[in-house]
Amino acid sequence: MQASSAAMDGAEAAAAGKGTRRLRMAPKLAYRNLFHDRISLFVTLIGIVFSVVLLSFQSGIYLGIERTIAAVIDQTKGELWVLPIGTKSVDDPSLLPGREKYSVLSVPGVKNVETLAMGFSRWRKQHGGATTVLVVGSDWNSGGLKPWNVIEGSVDELAAPKAVAVDKTYFKDLDVEGLGAPAEVNGMTVTVGAVTNKIRSFTTMPYVFTTLQRAQIMLGANKEQGSYNLVTVEDGADVDKVQEDIQARLPDAEVLKRDTFRSRSINYWLFHTAAGSGLIAGTALAIIVGIVIVAQTLYASTKDHLNEFATLRALGASAGYIIQVILLQALFSAIVGYGLGMALTLAIFKAAENTTLNVVMTPGLAGVLFLLTIAMCMLAAISAIFKVIRIDPAGVFSR
Repeated sequence: MQASSAAMDGAEAAAAGKGTRRLRMAPKLAYRNLFHDRISLFVTLIGIVFSVVLLSFQSGIYLGIERTIAAVIDQTKGELWVLPIGTKSVDDPSLLPGREKYSVLSVPGVKNVETLAMGFSRWRKQHGGATTVLVVGSDWNSGGLKPWNVIEGSVDELAAPKAVAVDKTYFKDLDVEGLGAPAEVNGMTVTVGAVTNKIRSFTTMPYVFTTLQRAQIMLGANKEQGSYNLVTVEDGADVDKVQEDIQARLPDAEVLKRDTFRSRSINYWLFHTAAGSGLIAGTALAIIVGIVIVAQTLYASTKDHLNEFATLRALGASAGYIIQVILLQALFSAIVGYGLGMALTLAIFKAAENTTLNVVMTPGLAGVLFLLTIAMCMLAAISAIFKVIRIDPAGVFSR
């Protein structure tokens, strides 16, 4: 009977009985079994790395989409939003009838109301062609939404006649090269007065920021119309009561808390469109692929070492000890595979920084993915465990 040195180490641990030596030998045996067949280890790690990258990418896209959808809402002030009935998302705007601002201001507990005009318009490029943009206009000097992440020019320069702010990410789509670039929006000649960075739109339509009055002209609205009214409540006022009072005065509009509207916008795109289904399917595929590949490899590795495991059982090793060895093999695979996969993921995310695709990795997400990788590998080890615990120790003496 021939057994590998790893099996002999395991036999010594089994013969030693319970104690610290047995605890020390289990990781050693698991390590030697795992690294004895480098090809099997390589295949295992490839499966884990693939799963980690795919899971990270799907999760990163989810966080990125969530932040992209809610970006405009997150940059605003105020506790309540007044919006047209039936609005599904912040970037699915339509115009309110008008004069809602004055009705809201008359409600007790309201401190300030700002009009936000948003809508789709036609951007005609300077070298020919056109594209659709999402115009955003507000009076930021009195607390409205203003462009953020400005890297060239300034927000104050948007007060100049016909000035707009565009994002660097969409320069190619808009056919602009930087400050001063000309274009035409819905028949109005405009120039780029400020450049932002990484303000992406989930609909892939570039945001174009400008003043409220200029946006109203671009959207064909009158001076009293807007898409949303942003309501700031006085300190100490009951937000729920103010919301009820505003809703009572505006039966043809909808009044929502900011967090509620944020959740509605995210849920609409992620769970009521194909985008959410694709993300869920991709994440499930990553988990299934990882479990199948790791399970197959661990099972094959365990099958190759059945004689050694049978020897351990014949020498008195318990089923619990053998299970511990297999689980440690899965744990080692998970740690190494996760490290390689996360390094590759961060490199991919770095390369995507200046694209229209917004992918996000946070420490919390990285921790969750680490635990998920370990759980995936432990689950994959079950098939190998079932094979080993059914070994007949007497079979070792028949060879």
